[in-house]
Amino acid sequence: MTRAARLLDLVELLRRHRRAVAGETLAAELGISLRTLYRDIAVLQGQGVPVEGAAGLGYVLRPGLTLPPLIFDEDEIDALVLGLRLVTRRLPETLGPGAAGALAKIEAVLPATRSAEAVQLFAGGAAAEEFACLGTIREAIRAEDALAIRYTNKAGAASQRVVWPIIVGFFDQAEVLAAWCEMRGDFRHFRLDRIADAVSAGRRMGRRHRVLLADWRLMRDAERCAADMG
Repeated sequence: MTRAARLLDLVELLRRHRRAVAGETLAAELGISLRTLYRDIAVLQGQGVPVEGAAGLGYVLRPGLTLPPLIFDEDEIDALVLGLRLVTRRLPETLGPGAAGALAKIEAVLPATRSAEAVQLFAGGAAAEEFACLGTIREAIRAEDALAIRYTNKAGAASQRVVWPIIVGFFDQAEVLAAWCEMRGDFRHFRLDRIADAVSAGRRMGRRHRVLLADWRLMRDAERCAADMG
């Protein structure tokens, strides 16, 4: 591997970490010595790459770096193309155009010897039903707004809820919204096909979205751990 390629790999590795990473960890992942890593860090810093940190403290890449066109390896190309094909197949109206646009941009930076058409991975299955509430939910998540929904549960009981939307999961049998429910004072999951209506509640969520997401993940992990122990 050339030094230039190694430096790019180091930058990409740092980009995947939001917090400081120990030099030993970086060196091990790159397959180089710690001394070589320190030299490479110094080179990047000398070229103006915003790498902060020091030996014994770890290193982090600060915002503000503009990289040249992305370089994808074979597996990364296959993963990106397959993922975008799945989105196009699953949500042709909602996110299909966005997936097609992203695929065109990726195609533009691929080497001349590689193309998306050459990826022999097929996204099968029927397209999912696209619910009108999905667009409203996505907008609310981005704006961190509360949602007022009309929901009918499995037993057929209808209710009015105000929820703080967190994330939408796409499963084989249904699409599900994970949210904090003000009525229940807890996390709840709502099938999109049972949401009759969803509109902005006209106010912000009671907590920041990143906090809700972290708490929801902790709850989910705790439930999985309890199920494994049971």
